[in-house]
Formats: sequence, C-alpha cells, structure tokens
Amino acid sequence: MNKVQVEILGLSASASTGGAYALLLKEIYGTRRLPIIIGAFEAQSIALEMEGIKPPRPLTHDLLKNIIDHLGGTITEVIIDELRDNTFFAKIKLEVSSLTNEIDSRPSDAIALAIRAGAPLYVSEEVMKIASFVPSSEEEREEDESDLEKPSSGKESIKSHPETKLAQLQDQLRDAIEKEDYERAAKIRDEINKLSSSSN
Repeated sequence: MNKVQVEILGLSASASTGGAYALLLKEIYGTRRLPIIIGAFEAQSIALEMEGIKPPRPLTHDLLKNIIDHLGGTITEVIIDELRDNTFFAKIKLEVSSLTNEIDSRPSDAIALAIRAGAPLYVSEEVMKIASFVPSSEEEREEDESDLEKPSSGKESIKSHPETKLAQLQDQLRDAIEKEDYERAAKIRDEINKLSSSSN
C-alpha cells in the first residue's frame, strides 16, 4: 500500500457538525490537506497532548499508552487506510515482543495515541486522492505568515481560517454526494466556489 506521511496542521470547532471538531492533516512532503471530523473528547485529548498539558489523572488515551508501555509494546505507526461510506478507518501498528500487530481504530483515537507515542502518522495514497485538497497559493502564504495556532485545550481552538472552512465544506460535499442529496451538494459546491474565488 502506498502511503503518505502527514502531520497535524490544525484543529478547529466545526459549527456545522454540532459540537464536533475539524482536524486538518498536512502532507509533510507535499501540499495536500486532509480534513477529518472528530468528536470533542478526542479533540481535547489531542490538543492537551500537543500543548504538553498533563491532566492530574490519566485520560483514556494516556491510560492506553501506559498499558502498552507496561506490556513492553511500541506503537510504530498509525495509518488512515480507508474511506468507506464517508467514514475514515485507521490502523495502529503495534510491536510487542518482536511481533507486529495491526489494530483497527477510529482515526481520532489512533492519532491521540500516536502523538503520545511519538509515532509517525500516515494516510494511504488512495484516501488522499479521494478526500484531500490543495489550498490556493494565497491560503498557503497566509499560513506561512501567520502560522496556524496550535490547538487549545479550551472549547474553541484555532481561529476561523479559510482553509479550515474550505475543508469543512469539502467534507460536507462528500457527505451530500454519498447520500445522493444533489441539491444540497450543489449549494455546498457554490459555497466552495465562492470561498475559493474570494481568496484568489
């Protein structure tokens, strides 16, 4: 399987998905971005670890990491390997006693564990082809100048960013097409075009 290494670019509240968050992954050796909608708990867990904030008692992902460590295991990598019915699927590669195991996971849980373990994040090339986007040159310039803020542990994370809004709209467009709601898809496509042209 061809895979692409990615890093976390940003995390923002997604008003359109009822309290969920948009996690934006960036291709390390390229320009593509991959938006993934995740739950508030997972977003908080990722944000806390990225900011180096240790809660007084371990969260679920800290507990899992501690168990893996105590059993002599190592998380070697996490890969988002499939997009099915508009849902992302991931695998955690775990090495215990020279044996490598692949464990199915939600991407948000896999990423929360990977950042605790310092393990690399990958996305299959097939998923990148289907779900990623390339930002406009102006959005990239803005990103270079302002550098997206790191996720915050509060309820609001990164400020509204054109690239994040575009990612959310593209995620909604995929969902509308998947559900064959073409009228909604057309409206979302028009919003994407409007946002793209205003940023050029």
